[in-house]
Amino acid sequence: MSKKEKSAPMEEPVSQEQTAGAAEAEAAEETAPETFTLTREQMEQMEALAGQLAALNDKHLRLAAEYDNYRKRTTKEKESIYQDAKADTVGRFLEVYDNLERAVQQAGDEDNVHKKGMEMIFHQLTAVLEKLGATIVDPMGQSFDPERHEAVMHIESEELGESVVSQVFQKGFLLGEKVVRFAKVQVAN
Repeated sequence: MSKKEKSAPMEEPVSQEQTAGAAEAEAAEETAPETFTLTREQMEQMEALAGQLAALNDKHLRLAAEYDNYRKRTTKEKESIYQDAKADTVGRFLEVYDNLERAVQQAGDEDNVHKKGMEMIFHQLTAVLEKLGATIVDPMGQSFDPERHEAVMHIESEELGESVVSQVFQKGFLLGEKVVRFAKVQVAN
């Protein structure tokens, strides 16, 4: 053997597995994602677009919240309008209630057909007012409440305590917690 032959490395036979592995490696290199380098201009554009997206998302959330508040407000206003109309309706019937109450309280023949008819009408009106949700405030003997009573007279009395309703001139009416008409009362002490 010559020196050339000795110095050259001996080539080993290549197996099919090694050839297949090399082919897969080359294919992987070709399909491997390329790494991109972005320029400063492209980075600025991406940041600007991200800012626009955040602004639009914020605008969308604010608009959705505003719509939800609008819907709640209109629902509340409708309920308020209904309650006000109901209170106005009850208020207009209270004059009739007062007149019928005075007619029923008049002394007279209990067998009188007219008096019985007035009592029936009075009870029917009272039932209608109750169905509408109106409650009668008759504060006789209770302590004076300026949020529900209107003091039209004041007397000194040894028998009654401080700020006690001694006489009711006109009954009050509530619709839920709302005062439709204040009770007109006389307060002791």
